[in-house]
Amino acid sequence: MKRKIVQLVATSLILSSAAAVAADKKSGGRLYHWVDRDGNMHYGDRVPAEYASNQHNILNSNGVVVETVDGEKTAEQIAEDKRIAAEEERRIKEREAAEHRDRTLLRTYLSIEEIESLRDQRSELLTSQIRVTEIYLNDLRLKLSDLEGEAQKFSPYSPDPDAKPIDEKLAGELSGTLDSIMLYEENLSRIRVERTTLLDKFDSDIVRFRELTSSLN
Repeated sequence: MKRKIVQLVATSLILSSAAAVAADKKSGGRLYHWVDRDGNMHYGDRVPAEYASNQHNILNSNGVVVETVDGEKTAEQIAEDKRIAAEEERRIKEREAAEHRDRTLLRTYLSIEEIESLRDQRSELLTSQIRVTEIYLNDLRLKLSDLEGEAQKFSPYSPDPDAKPIDEKLAGELSGTLDSIMLYEENLSRIRVERTTLLDKFDSDIVRFRELTSSLN
């Protein structure tokens, strides 16, 4: 029984080879290989129209694959290819940016002490701005308190139904002082964030500079 099976397999291979050779001669040395919808492999001198848009291989006269023709991709496959390409581009840009930062760091400083010195100078400038802004804000708040006290004598702030309407000049000072307080509060918040970001960057630069110079020694 086993001998018959072996003989059948051998016969099938011989017939397949013969068919391939015949097709090879007809196609001038090119042979196509494709898989049908049921998963069966086929060889021939051309790919049937119904499978032409699917992936298939081109073989030479020795039966070696010399080219693979990609099949049409689905919308999902195209979207995934684009996502992968975008991710790879992002990684390349990040790597190039990191390499540029390293070169700049080594060209700019000779020692960690230089980095710390520049950090302290810039940090002190921002700290001084914060102090000045806080003082000015405190003065504005005191002024606002006085203006609000004055405004309590007039309508609509006074509980007295017979109170006179607030003077336009006083109302303008109230509004302008409130606007100034909001502006300087935003400015103070921005400077504080700027100082925190600055210190974080210098700390990162110090760590990276130590790594780079350590690897060079």
